[in-house]
Amino acid sequence: MPTSRRPAASIPSSLVPAEPVARGQRGIQSIEVGGQLLRALAHRGQPMALKDLAREAGMSAAKAHPYLVSFGKLGLIGQDGASGRYGLGPLAMQLGLISLQQFDPVRLATPVIAELARTLNLTVAIAVWGNRGATMVRIEEAPSPVHVNMRHGTVMSLRGTASGMLFAAHLPESQVLEALAHEAGAAQRPDRLEPALTAQLAEIRRQRISRVVDVLVPGVSAMATPVYDESGAMVLSLTAIGPTAMFDSRLEGTVAAALRESAQALSRQLGATAAA
Repeated sequence: MPTSRRPAASIPSSLVPAEPVARGQRGIQSIEVGGQLLRALAHRGQPMALKDLAREAGMSAAKAHPYLVSFGKLGLIGQDGASGRYGLGPLAMQLGLISLQQFDPVRLATPVIAELARTLNLTVAIAVWGNRGATMVRIEEAPSPVHVNMRHGTVMSLRGTASGMLFAAHLPESQVLEALAHEAGAAQRPDRLEPALTAQLAEIRRQRISRVVDVLVPGVSAMATPVYDESGAMVLSLTAIGPTAMFDSRLEGTVAAALRESAQALSRQLGATAAA
């Protein structure tokens, strides 16, 4: 099973056209200039002060401000009332999620998680790797009144969640180190993974399943399994989440079996071989 490829389905790091614009075609320069602000926010991955955002986009704060006002009216940009920092707005999130829907793996997996949620009586989600980490893009809540609330667009912790650990097990080590450093707010990433974490990720690859029990949130457990494409790269995870008291967290239990069976069926539809 390849572990050095980056997953194919990921959230776009900037709002750019799917196809490059042919040379000689006329565009609107002001849109291209303002787009640098969107690129800067997507690249940084967190809210920014006006002066920092303008500097990142290569313009003065006075020039950037009118663009931000217009983007704010459209919902592409949002401003925090307390700190005054600017971040991507609700329309930007919607565009990102709609873009992800166009990937065949997400479309194929969407009805699958609905069936899993019904049969397992758990919340089941689809996660893909985005520019900020493992990100929930589809969520089907458990039919019972006892379920775990999740939101579309939630970025999962790399260390403390089943989805995060599953992606970490399939990403290049350098990318995992960068993601861990970003989560910790460290200026520099470490040179190598801790031996204990390396062993844990190897076991996840071997089992093709990741699980957490009462790690980040007491009383909540989760399991995640990988879906592969024809090249053997992991493109998304199927993740089941629920109260620990009603969650079968055994590696050979009912939840693990259902997730593995669904993930393998999706992988076959995407052209993955049995050995992927």
